[in-house]
Amino acid sequence: MSRRVAVLGTGSWGTAFALVLADAGAEVAMWGRRLEVVAAVAGGRGNPAYLPGVALPDAVTATTDPRRALEGADVVVLALPSQSLRGVLGGVADAVPAGAPLVSLAKGLESGSRLRMSEVVAEASGAARERVAVVSGPNLAREIAERQPTATVVAAHAPDVAAEVAAACATPVFRPYTHHDVLGVELGGVVKNVVGLAVGMAEGLGYGDNAKASIITRGLAQTSRLAVALGAEAATLAGLAGMGDLVATCASPLSRNHQTGVQLGRGLDVGAAARVVRQTAEGVRSAPSVLALARSAGVEMPIVEQVVDVVEGRVHAREAARLLLARDLKHEAG
Repeated sequence: MSRRVAVLGTGSWGTAFALVLADAGAEVAMWGRRLEVVAAVAGGRGNPAYLPGVALPDAVTATTDPRRALEGADVVVLALPSQSLRGVLGGVADAVPAGAPLVSLAKGLESGSRLRMSEVVAEASGAARERVAVVSGPNLAREIAERQPTATVVAAHAPDVAAEVAAACATPVFRPYTHHDVLGVELGGVVKNVVGLAVGMAEGLGYGDNAKASIITRGLAQTSRLAVALGAEAATLAGLAGMGDLVATCASPLSRNHQTGVQLGRGLDVGAAARVVRQTAEGVRSAPSVLALARSAGVEMPIVEQVVDVVEGRVHAREAARLLLARDLKHEAG
């Protein structure tokens, strides 16, 4: 008997993951607000708004009624922006099938509360944290939708939940690994977006690969310090959800955060950069929350500090780069 999976959200990553789930044998019901997107998916025309040129399997359907999408679901996937996740899920929490794993695809922190997405999911749905799983790793939606090979991480506090979600999305070209360190996996996914902005800025400024590699490496070190300070395992950040996701985000032109950073490096403000990229980068929303979280934990994250100053319009990217290079000399491990 095939699984029935509800996917709330019809953006690029949610649509790509729906394709993966269908390839793995599931019947997938997507929910979205935009009538034209839902009509395209339901009419067999794919999702031209977010993944033009990608055909979706017949097993993927769509509706504008979230309760209809959730009806009878064995697994519920939340492919929603971090700042709207609580409102959407909270509004339909009573329709979520009892016992169904809740899977977060979002990589962000909730503004104000600074909660991770798994924490928001548990609060908004009323589900025990053991029912919540997160998917992270090098997950560039376009490549996944084109069925290019990739590996990913499915993390959950309950091993059986992680295994169930991994089984639901395993295909010959999409290889999920299970993990128990939900905190480390989520933090890697959050902070890599901010570092991706910084690397993009370096590219926009005309800097070469040495500069970009330096930012990636120092960004990983700073992310690892924060994660460990908050109780995560250092090894997690050396894996797919840490280094793997960071490299993909920082190196690929498919990354919204990378492309937004490029535009910021060229002198555009956040609004103008979003219009060029045609989507808002999650790192722009998350950067202030990451910085506040780091300060509350007593962890220095100078790359995040400078990104926040740029996205909030206090300094130009060139000045941010100068300030980073002007920092006091210290041991690399410090």
